[in-house]
Amino acid sequence: MGELRPLAEGLTPESRALAMALRELFESMGVSVRRYAARRVRDAGTFSRYLNGTRVPPWEVVMDLFTDVAEHRGMAATPEAIDLVRRLHRAAVETSASPRHAVEVLEQQLAEADRVSRRSTARGDALDDALLDRKHRIADLEVRLHQLEAEWNAERERAERLAAASPDVTDLLRERDQLQDEVTRLSAQLGEAQQRRDDAEQRCTLLERQLEAVEQVQAVAAMTPAAPQAMPKVLVVDDQPDNLLAMTAVLSTLDQELVVASSGREALKALLDQDDFAVIIMDVQMPDMDGYETAAHIKRRPRTRDVPIIFLTAMGTDPEHSARGYAVDYIGKPFDPWVLRAKVAVFTGIYLEQRRLAGAQ
Repeated sequence: MGELRPLAEGLTPESRALAMALRELFESMGVSVRRYAARRVRDAGTFSRYLNGTRVPPWEVVMDLFTDVAEHRGMAATPEAIDLVRRLHRAAVETSASPRHAVEVLEQQLAEADRVSRRSTARGDALDDALLDRKHRIADLEVRLHQLEAEWNAERERAERLAAASPDVTDLLRERDQLQDEVTRLSAQLGEAQQRRDDAEQRCTLLERQLEAVEQVQAVAAMTPAAPQAMPKVLVVDDQPDNLLAMTAVLSTLDQELVVASSGREALKALLDQDDFAVIIMDVQMPDMDGYETAAHIKRRPRTRDVPIIFLTAMGTDPEHSARGYAVDYIGKPFDPWVLRAKVAVFTGIYLEQRRLAGAQ
């Protein structure tokens, strides 16, 4: 592992561009791969694969390389150079379809959701303390007002003399009303912070389940040799690369062939070019042509009108959406990996049984 390996064959343009940028940075230090890996306490083989393009490194590995090059040169990298490599790294991750890269994407999403949850919790605690303080001050003012009113009713003349020496009742009422308004505002902010925390916790739970599903995919793929067979096809349509990567990783151990499309037009082209689709999983909210419009085109074609469609949507499954009549089912976002696998397995099984009965006839 002393020398750099040549760039790997069959790399995507994005992975090749990132690998060439990393090699240029590394070669400027004039050290061997093994020596540098020892310096950073990393596996030399893994680091070598980062430099020949067969693996996309975590972003922290890239930043360590920038730091070491800056120390060697005596000059820090420019923000423009770091931003260029960051864009190359993001493009390489988005175009990679391996389960390991899916894990990296999901781990980044999990970390972000965890940060939102912790910040929302801290904000909620601060608002809760402020709310409790305002309620105590209101209670104190109420006691003082009741005392003044009792004295006023019991002895008007004495109350008038007391009012001359005591804080004005009108001022106390005004201060109480201001505090009550502040309590209302803080209560609303506290509710929003708690909702953000609950949403972030729910997202953390789903992302952890997605990570578990992807890790199981890796374990099964490593132990089970691929057996060539005619598998039914599943079309996955989503304009977000991260969603496509996560869904293909979750579904990759089922007995099916996955075909992905990043738009409604790509989905229609895939249906023209290929047959034998058991089910279509499609995002509703996509630019140019949304899921409903794409489904309408699919249902108008005789070859594809009977292919079941599962909508993936954050809008819910209320009757207004169900009335569109295009989908056999809905899955909410962020999706639960076990629900997605179960629904796809059901429709794949129905498709295989229909094909078996047609062959028997």
